[in-house]
Amino acid sequence: MNQSDFAKLHNVSRKTVTLWKARGWLISARGVIDVNASNAQLERYRKSVTQPEKSYLGNGLGNKNKLLPSDQLGVLPNAVDDESVEQTATRIMSAQGASMTLDEARRVKENYLALLHQLDYERKSGELVELAVAETILFDQARASRDAWLNWTTRIGPLVAADLGLEADRVVDTLTSYVHQQLRQLGQPETEIQFSFK
Repeated sequence: MNQSDFAKLHNVSRKTVTLWKARGWLISARGVIDVNASNAQLERYRKSVTQPEKSYLGNGLGNKNKLLPSDQLGVLPNAVDDESVEQTATRIMSAQGASMTLDEARRVKENYLALLHQLDYERKSGELVELAVAETILFDQARASRDAWLNWTTRIGPLVAADLGLEADRVVDTLTSYVHQQLRQLGQPETEIQFSFK
């Protein structure tokens, strides 16, 4: 089929068919368009060309923007620590392949945008806290607790020594050694604590 006939088949102008050809959406040999192969390419890259009644997430009632629930998105790789957005996108594309149709790509994009908006809402509403902020708070709390224990021996040791009638220096040194031992044990827990982040 020539370009004019192909344009009539799809009810578009010749200029549009020329644009499709420039984009590599048409399969042709010696000026003749392979209709089946070209239709397959158009179906893959151009939204609803060969089946106009089909919308990428539509339900036949014009509801194109309905998002799929997150459990229907398919299994996608999780984020990896210290990975840039570009690296994550490359890894996801490697796992998913770059063979999605335009409709599938739009569906994935819209669902990811919805998840990003949900994440932004949860962050702004206070339901989520940045991991770096949480780590800083936990570190500061642990350091404050450690400092309080280290100062406790010099504050309480003389009082205990006076109650027991012992030398204050000996009591402070003894308490300090036991506090140091306890802090070392707290710094190396026997069981690993598992955190669950939403």
